[in-house]
Amino acid sequence: MSAPGATRILIIDDEEIVIDSCVAILSGEPYEITTATDGSKGLAQLREFRPDLVVVDLKMPGLSGLEVLERIREADATIVSVVMTGYATVASAVDAMKRGAYDFLPKPFTPDEFRLIVRRAAEKRALVLETLALRRERDLLREHFAAIVSHEVKSPLAAVQQNLWVLERELASVASADQRARLERVRIRVGDMLKLVDTWRRGVTVDLETIRANCAVVPVSVPIQKAVESLSVHAARKAIDLVTDVPDPAPEVWAHEVTLTEALVNIIGNAVKYTPDGGRVTVGAQLVEGAVRIAVADTGPGIGAEDLPHVFDAFYSSGSGSTGERGSGLGLAVSRRIAEAHGGSLTVESTPGKGSTFVITLPGLAENGPAGPGRDDGPAA
Repeated sequence: MSAPGATRILIIDDEEIVIDSCVAILSGEPYEITTATDGSKGLAQLREFRPDLVVVDLKMPGLSGLEVLERIREADATIVSVVMTGYATVASAVDAMKRGAYDFLPKPFTPDEFRLIVRRAAEKRALVLETLALRRERDLLREHFAAIVSHEVKSPLAAVQQNLWVLERELASVASADQRARLERVRIRVGDMLKLVDTWRRGVTVDLETIRANCAVVPVSVPIQKAVESLSVHAARKAIDLVTDVPDPAPEVWAHEVTLTEALVNIIGNAVKYTPDGGRVTVGAQLVEGAVRIAVADTGPGIGAEDLPHVFDAFYSSGSGSTGERGSGLGLAVSRRIAEAHGGSLTVESTPGKGSTFVITLPGLAENGPAGPGRDDGPAA
C-alpha cells in the first residue's frame, strides 16, 4: 500500500533481475512502483498507471528506450524520464536528452546512486507540477482581476456617459457654444476611458486556445484589407499614404481571421499614429521559405535602441516621436500573443530617423499537404 501522495514510478527493463533490484532498492521509500518488461507494455502501463517518473532501459527488444522516451513526451511532457543503460556513451546520453530524458544512469550502478537519481527526478516532477499549478493560478487571478476591475471601472463610467448624453440633449437649446464644447470634450474623454478599459481587459485575457480552435484557411489579403480599410480615415486625416503590396493570388495561412485582423489593426494603427503628416505606411505580404511574412513599414521617427527591447511589453509606451498621440501600451503586446497563438511571431526592426518595420511571420500552407493543425480536406466548420 503506497502512502498518500506517493511518487508514482514506472520501471521499464527487459531484464527481470534489474527490475527486481530497482524495486528492492526503493523499498521503504514513499514511492508507488509498477514495472514492465518491454517498451510496449511500459506504454500500456503509462496510460493506466499515470506515473510521475519513468525509469527506462535504453537497449530493449522491440521498442527501444529512445522510442519509449519519444512516446512518453508525446503523451505527457511533464513526466520525468530517467534512462539507464549498460552501453553508456556520450552520443547515447545526448540522444536520450534530446528525446526528453531528465537524467542518464550507466549500469552497473550502486543502490545509493539509484536512490539519489530517483530522488532528484521526483523533486524535478514536483517542481514541474508546482510551476504548472502556479501558472494556472496566475492566469485565473489575472482573468478574475481583469473582469472585476473592468466591471468596477466600466459601470460608473458608462453611467457618466449616459448622463452626459442626456445632459447634451436637455441643454442643447440653452447652453452656450462654449458650454456645449466642454460637455463634448468630457463625453469624448469618458469614451476614451471606456475604450481603454476594454483594451486593457483584452490585453490580459486573450484566449489563445479559442483562437487555435477556430482557425481556417485565410488568404492574408483579407485581414490586411480589412485592417487597412478600418484605418483609412485616420491615415487620410494625416495625409498619410497607406498602401498595400500583396501578390495575387495572396499567400494563405491557417488563421483566425478576426484576431489576425485585430493584430494588424494594432500594428498598422501604431504606424499611422507615429508617422508624421504626409508620410507613408506600406503593408506587404510575401511567401518566404514556406512562411508568410506580413510586413508593416512606416516613415516615422523610428524607435530608439533603449526602447526597442520593450516595445512588446504590456503598458509600455515609447517616448519616440512627436505626433502627440498616445495609446494604451497594450496593442503590440496583444498582437504578439495573437501571432504566437497562430504558431508565428511578431518582430520589429527600426533605425531612429528612418522608420520602423513590424513583421508578423506565420506558417504557410503546403501546396499538397494539410492546411494547418487539425485540417484534412478543408477548413473546420
